[in-house]
Amino acid sequence: METLRQLLVGREISELSRVTHLLGEPEQLAEAVGGVLPSAAARAPHAQLGEALAPAVERAVQRSIQKSPRTLTDILYPVFLPAIRKSIGEKIDQTFQSLNETLRHIFTWHGLKWRFESWRTGASFSEVVLKHSLVYRVEHVFLINRNSGLLIAHVTADNATSEDPQLISSMLSAIQDFVKDSFNEKEQSGLDTIRFGELRLWSEVGPFATLVAVIRGNPPEELHEIVRDVLLRIHDEYSQALEQFDGDGSQLAGIETQLQTCVELKQEDSNQGFPWLVVAAVLLVLIPAGGWFFLSWQSGQRWQAYVSRLGTQPGIIVAQQTVRDGHFYISGLRDPLGADPQSLLSGTQVDPARVHSRWQFYQSLEPEFVLKRLTASLAPPDTVRLSIVKDRIVAEGEAADTWIDRARAAARQLSAGGPEFDISKVRDVSPEARAAEHWQAYVSRLEAQPGIIVAEQKVRDGQFYISGLRDPLGADPQSLLSGTHVDPARVHSQWQFYQSLEPEFVLKRLTASLAPPDTVRLSIVKDRIVAEGEAADTWIDRARAAARQLSAGGPEFDISKVRDVSPEARAAEHWQAYVSRLEAQPGIIVAEQKVRDGQFYISGLRDPLGADPQSLLSGTHVDPARVHSQWQFYQSLEPEFVLKRLTASLAPPKSVLLSIVQGRIVAEGEAPANWINRARAAAEQLSADGVVLDVSQLRELNLAELNYLREAIQATDIFFYSAKAVPGPEQMPVLDRLADQIKEFAKNARKSGVTARFMLTGHADATGRETANVSISAARAEAVRALLNKRGVAPELLLVRGAGTFEPVVPENSRTGSSTNRRVSITVSLE
Repeated sequence: METLRQLLVGREISELSRVTHLLGEPEQLAEAVGGVLPSAAARAPHAQLGEALAPAVERAVQRSIQKSPRTLTDILYPVFLPAIRKSIGEKIDQTFQSLNETLRHIFTWHGLKWRFESWRTGASFSEVVLKHSLVYRVEHVFLINRNSGLLIAHVTADNATSEDPQLISSMLSAIQDFVKDSFNEKEQSGLDTIRFGELRLWSEVGPFATLVAVIRGNPPEELHEIVRDVLLRIHDEYSQALEQFDGDGSQLAGIETQLQTCVELKQEDSNQGFPWLVVAAVLLVLIPAGGWFFLSWQSGQRWQAYVSRLGTQPGIIVAQQTVRDGHFYISGLRDPLGADPQSLLSGTQVDPARVHSRWQFYQSLEPEFVLKRLTASLAPPDTVRLSIVKDRIVAEGEAADTWIDRARAAARQLSAGGPEFDISKVRDVSPEARAAEHWQAYVSRLEAQPGIIVAEQKVRDGQFYISGLRDPLGADPQSLLSGTHVDPARVHSQWQFYQSLEPEFVLKRLTASLAPPDTVRLSIVKDRIVAEGEAADTWIDRARAAARQLSAGGPEFDISKVRDVSPEARAAEHWQAYVSRLEAQPGIIVAEQKVRDGQFYISGLRDPLGADPQSLLSGTHVDPARVHSQWQFYQSLEPEFVLKRLTASLAPPKSVLLSIVQGRIVAEGEAPANWINRARAAAEQLSADGVVLDVSQLRELNLAELNYLREAIQATDIFFYSAKAVPGPEQMPVLDRLADQIKEFAKNARKSGVTARFMLTGHADATGRETANVSISAARAEAVRALLNKRGVAPELLLVRGAGTFEPVVPENSRTGSSTNRRVSITVSLE
């Protein structure tokens, strides 16, 4: 039985004993349970395991917290602190965002409209502002594995475009890793926000995945919480699949539905219709208020215009003016002679019933009011006119002395600070006053008369007394009484004679004492007495004596313009005129001239090319018999004389022009080379004397064709028989050809602007006497010239000379040599 029991249940009994023993040993039991508990927990269903462990875990956590709260705080601190900090930051950003948008729209039309909406809906004003101003749309949502960076899911909004989602996911993961590695960020933190233009990338990090939302526009901060809630729901439902995600999304079916809730998030600008009802309500309030304000403003403007009008009125001083309870109050001073303030209200559209005025009367010192009062009090006669001149009251005209006295008294009584009352222009028309006026006019007339000096004048007992000095040549004071209305019987005068030094009286006395001839005229020129004309030396001496005798302080007597017309003086004048004429002549230098014993002596230098001093005497009224001159010839260096000499010596061709330019002699044109060389030599000689001959503008004449003819002419000789002066018949053809060549050469030379000259030189052999040979050589040249003249050569072109035996062409050691030397040679020159 025991054996059977061992066979049947022995193994179970042994195991039961071991378990009983194990239960009795806690340490062994804990070791045994620890070995199998992990695998059991892994195989058990999550729900059942959670339900089973939840009470025990809760009690354990409670006891641990009660026992050591700081331990749990240290454990949770790294987890909750970033979340708390992030939540607080989002709340602060949300607050500032709300504040900014509220301030930006608080005073705009939209702000008024939204404030009405806030009142109507009961929402706060900031909520309404954010509702309308924060316009955004979520275009993409990416769910990315946190560990591997693989894209788990991607959802796109309608009409949103993007590149490859896998590529974008990889780049976002790379950016996250780069930031963490570069700045040593902790593992649980991540990149929160990226902004690029209108796009924002918001990132929310979970335990196993990161959710990235691509938002266009200006999203509210509350959107963070919505995205975070979606990420939490996904982790709750797909926690194990997200943790084990290796690129296979088969276990994550339905996750895109969760992401789609994020893509559907948007807020568009509400383009509601214009709030006509609001506008109408506002207008109903504003129009009556605006009308009331406009009428009040218009009434105030009219009142101010009336006050300004009063302020500009003479005789009115506005002291105070106010507007109170729709009524106008004004007070001040007014002159009774000024305008009535009440009458000025007409035309101002100010209601007189609303105007309360209080005026005190006063007397204005303005000239127009003072003038009115003076006119009323003085009652001026018709002959007196009162007017205002530059803030002064001026009385003009004639009046009796009684009215003038009253006017003077009124002038003294005028208040200080008022206008002046001037009555100096009112004439006293009483008989005595008239007589005094006439007397003063007469005295003024006397004082203005030349030659009369009024020393004293007075009026006493109706009589007029006057005394002073008068020139006998001046006006008679008694005769000046006529026409003055002064009674001569009442005038008592006493005058002393004197000689006035005024120019007109001195002129009269000089005219009377000197008795100038008709050829002399005395006149007054700038307070000087001037004598002009011709007179004899005796009269001139008397005039000079009179000039010296004139009193000091009187006018000057100038006789310098009176010419002495005595014969000697005339002759001396004519001689000086002749000398001046000589000195003005070019080429004449007057070295000395004098007059002695009625004779005229002159000496100096003269250029033969200048004027003849003797010929210049004609027309000077100088007697040539009384002139003794001594002139030395010299060559003047004045350009005109140098030009004449150069023209005579160089004989320039017609193609050359010699002229004077700014003191220099300039040669211009074309000339033969030999003439140019002569001109240059002359220029060198003149430069030593300081005269410039400019030959730089001369051009050498092109005589190629003439040179050919010249050589042909100069190569021709006319031969003669021994002791003959006429060439033989065999020389006639040679003379014919030579004549044609000479005429052609002269013609071409004239065309070139030069003159040709042909020198015919006769020669003889050595036989016979030398004198005879010279004569026959000259005769042979004359014979050739005569023969050429017959053949049409102009005689002025031909020059002749006899050379005798002095210019042989060959030595005379043979008969042939003697015949060769009996010839006439031709030399051509150009001028």
